[in-house]
Amino acid sequence: MIGIIIWLIVGGVIGWLASIVMRTDAQQGIFLNIIVGIVGAFLAGLIITGGSINNAGYDIRSLIASFVGAVVLLGIVNLFRRGRVR
Repeated sequence: MIGIIIWLIVGGVIGWLASIVMRTDAQQGIFLNIIVGIVGAFLAGLIITGGSINNAGYDIRSLIASFVGAVVLLGIVNLFRRGRVR
């Protein structure tokens, strides 16, 4: 149970930071920030760790990978939503 709460908190913070970088913070709420952060972290974890997730702890490498994954995911969402990336 604690792991899920930590995923939500870290995912929310990472999604929020990614939305600030991509200038979409005013257009989305905390729930979308959490979803983008968790999905971005999941996708980055799959790519970087070679298909396995949850094996690495919360170190700086995994947090940066999660942030990059969330930024890329927001770019893709913006591309389909508006037809361009900000």
